[in-house]
Amino acid sequence: MPRDNSDQTPTDTLPVIEIRDLHKSYGALEVLKGVDLVAPRGHVVSLIGSSGSGKSTLLRCANLLEESQQGDIRFEGEPIKWKGQGLNRHPADRAQVTRIRTNLSMVFQQFNLWSHMTILQNVMEAPVTVLGRDKAEVEEKAREYLAKVGIGDKCDVWPAQLSGGQQQRAAIARALCMEPKALLFDEPTSALDPELEQEVVKVIKDLAAEGRTMIIVTHDMRMAHDVSDHVVFLHQGLIEEEGAPSELFGNPKSERLKQFLSHSHPV
Repeated sequence: MPRDNSDQTPTDTLPVIEIRDLHKSYGALEVLKGVDLVAPRGHVVSLIGSSGSGKSTLLRCANLLEESQQGDIRFEGEPIKWKGQGLNRHPADRAQVTRIRTNLSMVFQQFNLWSHMTILQNVMEAPVTVLGRDKAEVEEKAREYLAKVGIGDKCDVWPAQLSGGQQQRAAIARALCMEPKALLFDEPTSALDPELEQEVVKVIKDLAAEGRTMIIVTHDMRMAHDVSDHVVFLHQGLIEEEGAPSELFGNPKSERLKQFLSHSHPV
């Protein structure tokens, strides 16, 4: 069931990510048509919806991997600075983008591990080269995170020697090693068969239980129900319905959500 976050202190009330009235187009195709999203500190927000609804685009806009044409994005209360308008709108401060992005670690559907590096080297690479952290300290942390996700014995093997589930767990350890303010997951289990999928779901559930801030795009309704504090159902670039998982899955209001859930795996 969703976690009780009632013990949060007042200093934790500022959202890690806050998005207001976000619009995103690819040329004439408008993918996001005015979306609001808030990820409070220590909460898990899941984005669900059919393919093409805008879930992954919203996540990539939150991480500034995609440039939006209208709306506000704030990271811990700090607004992203923009220049230009519409399709010509771009972040005005690249240093700001880099700084914020290093605090928002993303885990993709495809594992994106470097094949020429061992698993340990994969996990260590970004903290050492991007953040300039001490190599010995990063190695210690990397080993801890690999153990946390259940593959501490795989430090010295190559990605090709791991199963898909193990590779995705290595990718999660790599994201954790950046020690981000939030973790963003883009369909983290959809490339896996059901047995390996459960390995990754367990890791995500464990991270949720630790009170980590996460936004998860997922097709796994059971996971969204079990780990989320808040679920957002996107349909054709707009939020059709949102709320606590017990309400959204147990008592859906909109006909479109009822139809979507009827075709999804039951929770």
